[in-house]
Amino acid sequence: MNPPRHDALLAELATHGLKSMGHFAITAQDMLPLETGTLMLIGPDEPRFWSVFTQSPAYRDQGADPLDRWSRQTLDKVAADHDALALYPFGGPPFQPFHSWALRSGQAWTSPIGFLVHATAGLFASYRGALLLNWTFAQAPPQSSPCDTCPTQPCKTACPVGAFDDGYDVDTCKTYLRSPAGNDCMHQGCAARRACPVGQGRRLPAQAHFHMKAFL
Repeated sequence: MNPPRHDALLAELATHGLKSMGHFAITAQDMLPLETGTLMLIGPDEPRFWSVFTQSPAYRDQGADPLDRWSRQTLDKVAADHDALALYPFGGPPFQPFHSWALRSGQAWTSPIGFLVHATAGLFASYRGALLLNWTFAQAPPQSSPCDTCPTQPCKTACPVGAFDDGYDVDTCKTYLRSPAGNDCMHQGCAARRACPVGQGRRLPAQAHFHMKAFL
């Protein structure tokens, strides 16, 4: 059974449209401020997250990097409320190893196109930060990647310009997004990500467009 403060933490995250995306027990080899405890990865609880974020001052003030500013403001407060330390995938260098942390959580894996695929978010896996906690709690039972049982792996062929045919051709992807033909991906989200059977319908078009503009 998880400690009551674990449930209280999840409840506070939920008020901000956020949730745990997995966790793992840290060790001294992680070179973090604590030698024992838990690292919890935090991501958006979509689609509900979008309405929370767009009502925030960080989104409405038209300043730079609204999502990063909102993430820092929100998770710094959550961390203070729960005697934790917030860590972020932005603000470097140096950058925190969120990709490795995600794989270590047992809730995310490398997909056939190289992006992370999450147990519930699919190819729309994203992390707004992590909380370093000074307590431990139960690890989720081991899972296998959903890609292992995906019969057609549609993500590999969904890109209209074959940007994933040999690794990830970022230039081809961006050139397509800037063209009239790329309007669908710009406003609905990456076609390869959308093709994943996991997490269908999670990301609203307005949020997808926001992220695609930031990508460009």
